[in-house]
Amino acid sequence: MSTALGVGTALGPAAADRLGLAGLPARLLPAALVSALAVPLLVLAHRRRAGRPLGFGGPRAGLRAFVTGVGVTAAAAALVLGAATAAGMVRWSRPDLGTLAGFLAANAVIALLLEALPEETALRGYAWTALRERFGGTVSALATTAVFLLVPGASTVVGAGVARLLGDEPQPVGLAPGGQPAADYLILLTVFGLTLVAARTALVRAPLWAAVGAHLTFLTVNRILLEGDARGAGWSGELMTADAVLLVPAYLLVAAAGFTVCKRFTRQRAAGGADRRTEAGRPRQPSVR
Repeated sequence: MSTALGVGTALGPAAADRLGLAGLPARLLPAALVSALAVPLLVLAHRRRAGRPLGFGGPRAGLRAFVTGVGVTAAAAALVLGAATAAGMVRWSRPDLGTLAGFLAANAVIALLLEALPEETALRGYAWTALRERFGGTVSALATTAVFLLVPGASTVVGAGVARLLGDEPQPVGLAPGGQPAADYLILLTVFGLTLVAARTALVRAPLWAAVGAHLTFLTVNRILLEGDARGAGWSGELMTADAVLLVPAYLLVAAAGFTVCKRFTRQRAAGGADRRTEAGRPRQPSVR
């Protein structure tokens, strides 16, 4: 995943520039390159291991799981950010619905290919299932999240190497991309990683798509809230207090709680269905009069 992310984000823009691409195609090329490098290799490696299912499931189950991941995360964000807005911690611009719709569509495709799909396939898919074959849920969750923390920093090393090979100016190497404060970034990434594990384990069928949906929704909400103006999203938020930045991990924790409730409900439902099937399969006892 780190290799795919580093190569894609360094080689993609260079290739787009040489091909004369601009706008959405230029942004789409690096994202498509990351998924094209990461996802097939991970699926192939998983099939060779022949271990637990990776978690994608069938189309119908996958769609339901994806909608669940989007819905739980979006509801948590709406609840926390709505309360913060009412308390004066966040102020929103007037939305431009046409521009916002265009942003949501473009962002969904790019974020899915660049981050949500390949990272979930690598981490909550391949890494999680490999760990669960030998360890319990708690160890697997913590180890998967620890690997998640290493991916961005390792990708900056790969990206810098690729940029030098291409003769371009490399981006800074560090634990956090884009010069963000490393400690703040890693703390947020830890909360995010554990939330994605909660999403991954919330459903029985096609559970990996729930994590993909949660990942995509998180990226979308944060880009509107924190970077809406810079990204031309047509809607943006402004944090009015210094501690308002804690709203992001706060809504992630609420989402994790929502996925935990969902997990209990689906497990109880599955257990109830198994009990009914067992009861239906038992031969009837003759009545004694």
